[in-house]
Amino acid sequence: MSRFGPRFTTQVSAAIALTVLPSTAHAEIAVVATMKPVHSLVSMVMGETGQPKLIVDGATSPHTYALKPSDAKALGNASVIFRMSERVETFTVKLAASLPKRVEMITLNDTPGLALLPVRTGTTFEKEKHAKAGGHAGHDHGDDHGKKSGAAPGMDGHAWLDPDNAKVMIDRIAAVLSAKDAPNAVAYAANAAKAKTEIDALKVEIAAALKPVASKPYILFHDATQYFETRFGLSAVGSISTSPEIPPSGKRLTVLRQKIATLGAACVFSEPNFEAKVVASITEGSTAKTGLIDPEGATLPAGPGHYAASLRKLAASHVNCFGG
Repeated sequence: MSRFGPRFTTQVSAAIALTVLPSTAHAEIAVVATMKPVHSLVSMVMGETGQPKLIVDGATSPHTYALKPSDAKALGNASVIFRMSERVETFTVKLAASLPKRVEMITLNDTPGLALLPVRTGTTFEKEKHAKAGGHAGHDHGDDHGKKSGAAPGMDGHAWLDPDNAKVMIDRIAAVLSAKDAPNAVAYAANAAKAKTEIDALKVEIAAALKPVASKPYILFHDATQYFETRFGLSAVGSISTSPEIPPSGKRLTVLRQKIATLGAACVFSEPNFEAKVVASITEGSTAKTGLIDPEGATLPAGPGHYAASLRKLAASHVNCFGG
């Protein structure tokens, strides 16, 4: 939701309506992606056929992004907009209702075939069960949480952090683009196949890098990486905040300080867009190290290489914090 209120939202909606250009039969399709991970997957599928427009650029978090009037032209002229979910890109909640009917918005977290995980809401979650999706390693996973259909409101929206989910989304992106741009359907299919092969290799690479630190407990700033954790068998035991928009309570911080002591949490992670001093406050007097993770790859340049670079950086952050 925009921090500028209803009047601002109305102004943006009006700007979108005024900037819609008439379509032409031979015009290239205009593709928009909300944030860098989505933009990267779409870019891989599009290849040489064109470039998607990115909305949340720079180091801004999609959780706290406020839609700007300068975004109106790209959004209003789009053939299709790809987003992850309302839970991740909260600014898209009102946007979806203000777009012209000719603009299709695709929510990738609704893609059939994704292995989805429910949002974890407790202060600590080392005993919670996860879905055993495609042979996930590590925890004692139960089978009751796996979902092979569209996303429910209680599902975690960071599904791209599981490489197998990324491959499912790539297939959907290729199908959507092919339906809107049939002359390039063969190129989209070939690009998607190449991207999935590269992601398979990336998964093997990251699994090998993380294997030495898989059993070491750690605490997150907010629970944004459970898909990555579950896929690679990592051992997150809690999060400081249930949501990046909600400051942690004093009670929650007290519980986490105790958890660091009782479980011997080796690392506590902060994030680029949030206060590091909160992490310092709960690690004071403990042996836990502090690290920095960037779940959305906000500090990395956008483009087709962003997805692989982001997952590699995420893996390196874990290894470096544990001293592996």
